[in-house]
Amino acid sequence: QVQLVESGGGLVQPGGSLRLSCAASGSIFSINAMGWYRQAPGKQRELVAAITSGGSTNYAESVKGRFTISRDNAKNTVYLQMNSLKPEDTAVYYCNADGVRGDSMDLFVSWGQGTQVTVSS
Repeated sequence: QVQLVESGGGLVQPGGSLRLSCAASGSIFSINAMGWYRQAPGKQRELVAAITSGGSTNYAESVKGRFTISRDNAKNTVYLQMNSLKPEDTAVYYCNADGVRGDSMDLFVSWGQGTQVTVSS
């Protein structure tokens, strides 16, 4: 089993910054893509940003220029630097990863438990 543990959420004023982290642990052979999704109350979960093992990135239009995703492959960790935060960024942010398990060589897709980000004055 592969576990993802997020950290770094919280309350921030509009225009402020937060940095989310997500560490993967367990029996891991390799991780392909890692990403961040978010879900606001009453809305569907949406992709915020994703990054491949080679460093290719993809962002939602609403966060381009404000958010930056990065990863440390040696630590199996992905980060999301969020700048110029807006009230509409308020949501629960979930980490996601897919890859190959080390014990069985089966594919896996794992989700974190979510971390709350609230942007409010």
